[in-house]
Amino acid sequence: MKQLDVQILGQSYLLGCPEGGEARLLEAVKMVDTAMCAIRDGGKIKARDRIAVLAALNLAFDLTDRARAPARPTPAHSDVASNDDPVLTTLIEQLDLALGDDGHLI
Repeated sequence: MKQLDVQILGQSYLLGCPEGGEARLLEAVKMVDTAMCAIRDGGKIKARDRIAVLAALNLAFDLTDRARAPARPTPAHSDVASNDDPVLTTLIEQLDLALGDDGHLI
């Protein structure tokens, strides 16, 4: 198994990767980093763990939307999460309300 050194939200991670899967892993890293940076840059959330959870939820939400939607062509490098995305903004607002002021998930 090959190992790749990647950066997500400015932090280095050494990840294991099967031979031939480097491009897919790097694409996944870019998606996660983009989603996490968009949330961080939104300015409301600073805690890394909350940013990670919200990014994971946003990506999962996007995947479920794609699974339910009729097949349609998508750009090869579409932004997973952007500050102008109303779905992302609504989801973050709903999560903030559900989590309350303390930011604890449990």
